[in-house]
Amino acid sequence: MDFQNRAGSKPGAGALMSQSESNVARRERLRKLALETIDIKNDPYFMRNHLGSYECKLCLTLHNNEGSYLAHTQGKKHQTNLARRLALEAKDSESSGHHAPAAARSQSAAPKIKKNAVKIGRPGYKVTKIRDPRTKQFGLLFEVTYPEVTEETMPRHRFMSAYEQHVEAPNRQYQYLLFAADPYETVAFKVQSREIDMRQGRFWSHWDMDTRTFTLQFFFRNPTRSYGAPQVAAAAIGHATGANAVVPAGYPAQETGTYYNPPT
Repeated sequence: MDFQNRAGSKPGAGALMSQSESNVARRERLRKLALETIDIKNDPYFMRNHLGSYECKLCLTLHNNEGSYLAHTQGKKHQTNLARRLALEAKDSESSGHHAPAAARSQSAAPKIKKNAVKIGRPGYKVTKIRDPRTKQFGLLFEVTYPEVTEETMPRHRFMSAYEQHVEAPNRQYQYLLFAADPYETVAFKVQSREIDMRQGRFWSHWDMDTRTFTLQFFFRNPTRSYGAPQVAAAAIGHATGANAVVPAGYPAQETGTYYNPPT
């Protein structure tokens, strides 16, 4: 019997491949096929980590070299996850009323990867302490300037409790108001931990594209007992935590007071 030319045998060995040898040969064939069909530089799921290994961001798998990753892209797990993502995006597109062609959907299947922007410093800000003469409510008016943001960028804001931040020791008497917009550092304002009046006309924000200024105004609800005027402090959270810019906590004798800081 001719053992040398039997299917699955190694030339000259005269015997069939073992299971491990078959797997090695299969992975090598898949790697060569992937090298011919896939441009790894433009693969949105390919990432090299800080340890020098390679990761598939779609399947969350770790690979020691590019060949291992390319072989993985031809495997069942990767192909199944690709099909699921395509099906999910097609469903979302149909539900939103956009019926794009199949070719266009397949081309847009690769998600856009947001690169980490290089921070260029803190934005300029202006804080004005206000008081409603009718309701006697104290409030704050924030004007944050982002002159270098792009037209697609919309500044964001949110309130954060003292226990969420890790820059200062938590103090339940204060909360933080954060403003963020790339490529600037996130700026946090330390205000009193009092209930915010979220009713219409009492809390509002506006983004002025012409002056690149984000404005936010809010009032505190009147407490049952008398508090002092709102205290506010500003600090950059992130790359410049050591250079906190603290605004004086005292409230001036007049109805309003303004603190201004030019952009860095």
